[in-house]
Amino acid sequence: DLHGMTLAQAHPALIGFILRSASSGHRLVLVITGKGKDRDEGGPIPTKLGVLRHQVPQWLAMAPMSSLVLQVSEAHIRHGGGGAYYVYLRRKR
Repeated sequence: DLHGMTLAQAHPALIGFILRSASSGHRLVLVITGKGKDRDEGGPIPTKLGVLRHQVPQWLAMAPMSSLVLQVSEAHIRHGGGGAYYVYLRRKR
């Protein structure tokens, strides 16, 4: 669950989780990002909505996780919908 974390906190947490899950033989994991802020706070610099939601698929496509990840899909509404991803992991060989 990365919900509420900053980018600096979420990236190592995601890497560790995927590496542990793959070494444990898991084939499917749920990564919760949250949906992001609903609105801009009105400051002089616009706030990008759902930073983690947009960043997580990019991180999963980069090394060292790209060799472990088979597919990333948005979760079903019961599992978080647009605020979560199913991450399918490759089989150990």
